[in-house]
Amino acid sequence: MKMQKTIKTHAVVEGRGLFNGTPGRVRFCPAPEDTGIVFVRTDTVSPVEIPADIDYVVDRLHRTTSLAVGEVSVETVEHVLSAIWGLDIDNLRIEVDNPEIPNVDGSSLPYAQALKQAGLEEQDMPKDVHLLDEPIVVSEGDMMLTALPGSIDSLDLLYDMEYPVASIGRQLCSFRLGKDDYIGQLASARTFLLENEAKQFQAMGLGRHLTARDILVMNDAGPVDNELRYPDEHARHKMVDLIGDLALLGAKFCGRVVAYRSGHEMNHSLVRKLREAIEVKTQAGSGEPVMDIRRIMRLLPHRYPFLMVDRIVSIDGDKKAVGLKNVTINEPFFQGHYPNLPIMPGVLIVEALAQMSGILLGRRLEHTGKVAVLLSMDKVKMRRPVRPGDQLILEAEALHARSRTGHCRCRALVGDEIACEAEIKFMLVDSEPM
Repeated sequence: MKMQKTIKTHAVVEGRGLFNGTPGRVRFCPAPEDTGIVFVRTDTVSPVEIPADIDYVVDRLHRTTSLAVGEVSVETVEHVLSAIWGLDIDNLRIEVDNPEIPNVDGSSLPYAQALKQAGLEEQDMPKDVHLLDEPIVVSEGDMMLTALPGSIDSLDLLYDMEYPVASIGRQLCSFRLGKDDYIGQLASARTFLLENEAKQFQAMGLGRHLTARDILVMNDAGPVDNELRYPDEHARHKMVDLIGDLALLGAKFCGRVVAYRSGHEMNHSLVRKLREAIEVKTQAGSGEPVMDIRRIMRLLPHRYPFLMVDRIVSIDGDKKAVGLKNVTINEPFFQGHYPNLPIMPGVLIVEALAQMSGILLGRRLEHTGKVAVLLSMDKVKMRRPVRPGDQLILEAEALHARSRTGHCRCRALVGDEIACEAEIKFMLVDSEPM
C-alpha cells in the first residue's frame, strides 16, 4: 500500500506567462491528506480556489490546459501538474498571483526542481489507486489515445508522434510513471512551435515578449536560433503534457496508455472517460456514491439553504443520472410550509430536479462554474406530498443539449411512488459576482 505525499516546506517559482508575458509567481504549499491539487488565485478580491480536476477544464483557442471557477481562471497548468504527478505528489496548494502560470523555459523542470528541493513527505493516508479492467479509447481522424489494462504497480506510457516537418518527423517516447526518473528523462523537454505558428501567435498579440531563444521554434531545417536538448525532445514534451493532463483525473491509476498524435483536447476526453469508468466500478464494488456532497459542491454553485442534492448514486455517461435528497424536519422551509402540516414546497422539488439536470448536462457541456437558469417547465405534475423523513430519489434524463441550453425529462420519487415529474429547459450562464 502506497501512502499519499505532500511537500515538507514551501517552494516558489517566478517567471513570465507564455502568452500574456506578465510576471507571475507560483508558491507551492504543503496540504493535508485528501486535499488533492488545488490552485489558489491570490490576486483576486478574495482568494479563489480552483481544483486541478477535469470538471474545471475550460476550452481555449491556444493549445493548452486551463481551469476555471466562474470567471476566475488559471491558464497553462499542464507543466506544473506534470511535475507534481511526475514526482508522485498527491496533495498540494498552489498559490498564483496571475491568470497565467509562468512559462520560465517552456519545460516542467523549474517546477520539478523546486518541488524536489522542498522535499517530499509521506502522509498517514493511502493513495487512491485504481487498476484498469478494460480498454478505453478516444479517437478523432488519425489521432488516437488508449488506456489499457497492464502493470499493477506503475503507469506505462507510450507516445507516438508524427509531424509533417522534416526536422521533427516521427518520434517515439516511452516512460514508466512511478518507476522511471521524471526529472532526468522528461522534465527539461520544452514546448515547441512551428515557425509559422509562432508568427501567427505574435500577430495575434500573444507571446510578443518571446524570442526564439525563449521557446523552441522549429522549421524544416531544425530549431531556429536554438539547440535541442534531446534528439526526440518534441516527443518527450508531448509526454510531459500527457502526464499533466492525466493528473486532472484526481486519482492515480495503473495500467498502460498509448497515444498517437494526441493533444490536450483528446487527453481531456480520455480523462473524462477514465473518470466515468472509475465511478461505475467504485459504485458497483462498494456501494459508495458516485458523487458525494464535496464533488456536488464543486459542480454546483448552490449553497445552504438552497442546495437540494445530497449525493449522486449513478450516472450513465451523459444520458441519465440518479441522485438523492434527504428531507428532514430541520429544513428551514418547514417553519412556514406549513407549521402544523409540514410539506415540502413543489417548487423546491422542481428546483432539486433542475440541479440534477445541471449536474448531468454539465458533464457534456463542460460548463463548470456556470449557473443553471430555468427557461421553462413543461408537463409539471405533483403526484404525492413530500414530508419530513422522506428520501427523494431524483432522476434526470437528457433529451438533448446544445452549446448554451439543455432539456431534461425528470422525476422525483419517494420509494416506488412518483412525487413529481417535469420536463425542464434551462440555459447555463456565467456566474457573476454581486
